[in-house]
Amino acid sequence: MTVKRKHKLTKKQKKQLLLEIVILILATIGAFTLVFWIGRGVAGVISGRQEKKVVQTPPPLDVELLSINKYSRPGVALEKVNGIVIHYTANPGSTAMQNRSYFEGLKDSHETMASSHFIIGLDGEIVQCIPTAEISYASNERNADTISIECCHPDETGAFNEATYDSLVSLTAYLIGKFDLSTEDVIRHYDITQKMCPRYYVEHEDAWEEFLSDVDRYIQENGAVKKDGT
Repeated sequence: MTVKRKHKLTKKQKKQLLLEIVILILATIGAFTLVFWIGRGVAGVISGRQEKKVVQTPPPLDVELLSINKYSRPGVALEKVNGIVIHYTANPGSTAMQNRSYFEGLKDSHETMASSHFIIGLDGEIVQCIPTAEISYASNERNADTISIECCHPDETGAFNEATYDSLVSLTAYLIGKFDLSTEDVIRHYDITQKMCPRYYVEHEDAWEEFLSDVDRYIQENGAVKKDGT
């Protein structure tokens, strides 16, 4: 009777087999790791896209359009918006509606030619006087390509209170998104004519820079609208 002997591995063969097993294990771990990180990368891209789709809704507006007249609302179309101009009313303690009524009354008084697209009141209310598709009489030679925002203020310093300031930040951020602008396109009336308007933010450059930073931060946290708005 013939007895079959089992083939024994040499030491060299055992080492080779062990090495192949180790390589196989490492390759498997590497493959799973690669799949994991690719998955995370794809998720990150999707997440990033979702963040870019965040649409900031416009702030609450009280739409009180002026009557069309040559002294405050000429009804002339704005062909393109290249900037946003910030003003102050220079009328301490007055309300948004009082300033709106002043603009409306110019059609009868013929006192001057003046208006603004928006007025922000002491309680943060935003009154819209002119559609953003039309010019306002607020920013001299920049009337033809800018949106104007008048801000009420409680005293002679011209500083805006917290409610007015917060609404100004959100409205400016909204308009930046709506017209595909940036904070570099947000200017003071002073930057056009050297008029002390808005007074506090002409006298305090640091406060103006802080305002622009707050607008940028608001956009980063809330998104910027990219669709037709008011």
